[in-house]
Amino acid sequence: MISVSSQQIVFVSGLSGSGKTTAMAALEDLSFYCVDNLPVQLVPQFLALCATASTSIEKIALALDAREKDFLESFPEVVAELRTQHAAVEVLFLDCSNETLERRYRETRRVHPLSPEGSVLDGIERERSLLDQVVSLADLKIDTTTLNVHQLKDTIVRHVSGAGRETVVNLVSFGYRYGTPGAVELLFDVRFLPNPYFEKSLRSGTGLEASVADYVLGSERGREFFRRLDGFVDYLLPFYDEEGKAYLTIGMGCTGGRHRSVAVAEAIAGRLRKQGREVNVSHRDVERPL
Repeated sequence: MISVSSQQIVFVSGLSGSGKTTAMAALEDLSFYCVDNLPVQLVPQFLALCATASTSIEKIALALDAREKDFLESFPEVVAELRTQHAAVEVLFLDCSNETLERRYRETRRVHPLSPEGSVLDGIERERSLLDQVVSLADLKIDTTTLNVHQLKDTIVRHVSGAGRETVVNLVSFGYRYGTPGAVELLFDVRFLPNPYFEKSLRSGTGLEASVADYVLGSERGREFFRRLDGFVDYLLPFYDEEGKAYLTIGMGCTGGRHRSVAVAEAIAGRLRKQGREVNVSHRDVERPL
């Protein structure tokens, strides 16, 4: 094989519907030569052609998935061979919760490629099982469950280019009554705080309102909890920055996701923004009926 030691090669794999097209677009913006679904057996020959082209192509991104024949058997061997040649090889794997993938398929009205005549969930589970070996090779695994298109692109760009930037904090409030979010790194149960639901004047409000937030965080318990939580978050974030983590998702949960969790999430977001930290806040259940 012709040496590819000067090439930067990024393999992009993951579950169908997890954002591979978006990831490849981000790499294309970084001047990578991008190719979708090239058979794994042809990868060495393709890279050799890129190396010997009249204008050498040194930044290459290849999107691969489990539908390719012999993909799972050939891929680890190809990656290992490239690394013996000292090529800069990275494997990016995009993951996503089953619930979110099912919703995306429903919205686009597409059938799952691994279950064209069955349920979408059957296809997702089959693909997840098939890709276990690829996950083990991944240099970066990105859970796209809570990421929008722009956030995913930013994550890819930051990782591949090595651009330094502080970890972005995603704060999600929710109600345990409706289940916990699927993708959070830190989760706090705030059901021990004073509950505005039992105050007639506050029940119909939300944690976005000052009167409700004051009731939750203005008590002695609320003030002490917030002081400790704020210090804990301040302690952790520099370590995530140091690791180069693009996003940190923190979940705040109360019973219904309308009062306490919303107030705490907004308070933490305000503190972090004052420090210059980029913060995204979403209140999953705040609009649900009482």
